[in-house]
Amino acid sequence: MKFELPKLPYKTDALEPVISQQTVELHYGKHYQGYINNLNNLIQGTKFENMDLVDIVKQSDGAIFNNAGQSLNHQIYFLSFSPNGGGSPSGKLAEAINRDFGSFENFKKEFNAASVTLFGSGWAWLAKDAKGKLSIVKEANGGNPITKNLVPLLTFDVWEHAYYLDHQNRRPEHVDALWNIIDWKAVEARY
Repeated sequence: MKFELPKLPYKTDALEPVISQQTVELHYGKHYQGYINNLNNLIQGTKFENMDLVDIVKQSDGAIFNNAGQSLNHQIYFLSFSPNGGGSPSGKLAEAINRDFGSFENFKKEFNAASVTLFGSGWAWLAKDAKGKLSIVKEANGGNPITKNLVPLLTFDVWEHAYYLDHQNRRPEHVDALWNIIDWKAVEARY
């Protein structure tokens, strides 16, 4: 199976001012594409060659895991945005957030804290377990909650390349701004 960069459901300048066109073009078009290219090269002739991305992340390690994890993480990240995003979730996801975090505002506060306190590079995740209980998970580097038998719903990329051009070293500013472009329908579809 050859992996390809998914088509963005928006133009590269559509997320401005939250994420600039230059950042989208570098992050999506260079970094993410690089992980896809590396993964395709690494899995040739291996048992992973015909697996889907989720199974590769669950079963691999080393360079294959790093590139598969980053490919899956970026897919979830970039497909969770909309220029018409923001607001708050609805339906069953909203009910689960209120049940497990007390309120949407409390969830945002906890998710922001996880995002800004993750040391070094990585990802903050909203994930659910098999019973639908939500949790916030911090993963370093290319980690993904599927390795803990959780379903990833939403992620914030806190590698510096995700925000440095737009916010320099001000990670909290970047994290706060992302809420304005979350496509809750896309996130809810994963729940």
